[in-house]
Amino acid sequence: MRMFLSFIPWMLLCCCWTTRAEIYTSISQMTDLIYTEKELVQSLRDYIKAEESKLDAVKSWANKLDALTRVSTSDPEGYLAHPVNAYKLMKRLNTEWSELETLVLQNPSDGFISNMSIHRQFFPDEEDETGAAKALMRLQDTYQLDSEAFSRGKLPGMHSNILLTVDDCFDMGKTAYNDADYYHAVLWMQQALKQLDGGEESVATKADILDYLSYSVYQMGDLPRAIELTRRLVAISPGHQRAGGNLRYFERLLSKELNEQNQDYQPASEEPILLGTYRRPKDHLPEREKYEALCRGEGLQMNDARRSRLFCRYQDGKRNPRLLLKPMKEEDEWDSPRIVRYLEVLSHQETEKIKELAKPRLARATVRDPKTGVLTTANYRVSKSAWLEEVDDPVIARVNQRIEDITGLEVDTAELLQVANYGVGGQYEPHYDFSRRPFDNNHDGNRLATFLNYKDEPDAFKRLGTGNRVATFLNYMSDVEAGGATVFPDFGAAIKPRKGTAVFWYNLFKSGEGDYRTRHAACPVLVGSKWVSNKWIHERGQEFRRPCGLREVD
Repeated sequence: MRMFLSFIPWMLLCCCWTTRAEIYTSISQMTDLIYTEKELVQSLRDYIKAEESKLDAVKSWANKLDALTRVSTSDPEGYLAHPVNAYKLMKRLNTEWSELETLVLQNPSDGFISNMSIHRQFFPDEEDETGAAKALMRLQDTYQLDSEAFSRGKLPGMHSNILLTVDDCFDMGKTAYNDADYYHAVLWMQQALKQLDGGEESVATKADILDYLSYSVYQMGDLPRAIELTRRLVAISPGHQRAGGNLRYFERLLSKELNEQNQDYQPASEEPILLGTYRRPKDHLPEREKYEALCRGEGLQMNDARRSRLFCRYQDGKRNPRLLLKPMKEEDEWDSPRIVRYLEVLSHQETEKIKELAKPRLARATVRDPKTGVLTTANYRVSKSAWLEEVDDPVIARVNQRIEDITGLEVDTAELLQVANYGVGGQYEPHYDFSRRPFDNNHDGNRLATFLNYKDEPDAFKRLGTGNRVATFLNYMSDVEAGGATVFPDFGAAIKPRKGTAVFWYNLFKSGEGDYRTRHAACPVLVGSKWVSNKWIHERGQEFRRPCGLREVD
């Protein structure tokens, strides 16, 4: 067994591990909730059975006493004239009614409540529910799905009977509204209104929905439609505390705008509000549209000329003894920068063992805040990860050795094997794996990094003492029914997960300069559970395995 230096990954420094936090960020941990819910349902059935048994006993008492009192009250003195009846009356009131009282006071719910209390500590909280709702909205945006598709279970490549009710849609809209996300609030409140008008029953009233919808439409800048919706609200709820004031305010604003623009009043569009009726507000990611298009399989830059430069081959690691008898199957995914995929890297047994080792250690994946340098969670990285080393299990040592054999690079100085599981809408928005150098006005890549508002991180790996991340080796440990591709917005590539395969690319040129074209992203998982593991290989130890080139971009 060769020596292995366990370098602590820089993401782990100052990391706090929790047992329950943000369950929605990992499908694997959410599966435990399925079994928890099943156990609680059984506990609930046991409680119902106990209550029914108790009620049957009480009914039996009531029927017996009802018959007895009908006889005794018809002739009380005659009834009590019999000494046995007198005795039994004394006994009933002194003993048997006390027993009945004890029976009634029994609480069969104690077992159920106790079971609930035990499991409640692992229940999702408000943050999980909000996170899951935002995940649906993220999927809605990335894959251009309207609220109707989600509500009716019509997702790409599948159709299910899982439906969203009026109240579900209303709560989705409220989640967006409370986050000042009026774009999504409009879409979900409109869907709630549509289903309510279609005859569905709900706790939320039409006035509730119109209240949120009209104000959200106003915030999207559509005054005519906001006025029309508010008028509908006033018509069904004349005493509404906000509707009248909002209506007068909206009408004054519209009148002022029309006067300033010298235009006549045009009634609100009668077309229903759909995906695309309003433009989604811009956010922190300038390449958002390109990134999401690639996730949908649009805008791919693969063409016949490029495809003609891609090949597949057997790779023996430059006659590595461990690969001579069974060389790796290597396929070119992209020519420049070169990205290759290796087939049959991990067996099913190895994959399952790695998942088994990682699951108890999964914690919300973090990123380094470019302003403070502190590790923190972020909405643009939604997954849970764990770090495994060779002492955990022999399979980790085998995987590390295999990566070294395939790449020809030293992995003793690499970070530990990171295992990640993506939750509801799990993603990692465009990012670099390597740390950026101080700003250089003559470097197009650095200008791009500055434009994208990603702060340079020259000391990100200083504590490791192993240099920058020279290469990434990414194992796909599950198939994904829909979504979850690895995309490269700079040159328009999309790589779909295939269980047991791995992709590899260099993050740095031979000169040590970062290759800014390798900015990549993990698309949101639309359907399925995505498992990956990756090895970040560092510069130290590669001096003779990957010598420095003569030019900056070699």
